[in-house]
Amino acid sequence: MTGLVVCAVVLAAASAFGVWQRRSGGRLKVRGRDAGRRLGADELGAGLGERATLVQFSSAFCQPCRATRRTLSEIAGMVDGVTHVEIDAEERLALVRELGILKTPTVLVLDADGRIVTRASGQPRKVDVIAALGHAV
Repeated sequence: MTGLVVCAVVLAAASAFGVWQRRSGGRLKVRGRDAGRRLGADELGAGLGERATLVQFSSAFCQPCRATRRTLSEIAGMVDGVTHVEIDAEERLALVRELGILKTPTVLVLDADGRIVTRASGQPRKVDVIAALGHAV
């Protein structure tokens, strides 16, 4: 009987964690350590956009990275002055560690000066990225 109760508790905890992880993944938010942090063209390996830059950290075998690439490229094409920069996390480990990137895809939204406005770990929704751009420009 005790084993059945333990199994039920573990299943409930795992389900709650899964729901929380699913809901929080891809959400754009400002983290305390990002406040005021700036990234330049040298760190990104590409120029900043006139109004904003969407920086995506990806890895080779990441399926959500492909969908995120399509979404961010589409948004950058729709909004004047916005650039999409994709960085291979495996090739830029020093930058990944410095920024505290823990999973791919991770998206940073930068303003025109290269300051990090917000970030998302996981695949962000198009509507959330557009809203974050509103804060960046």
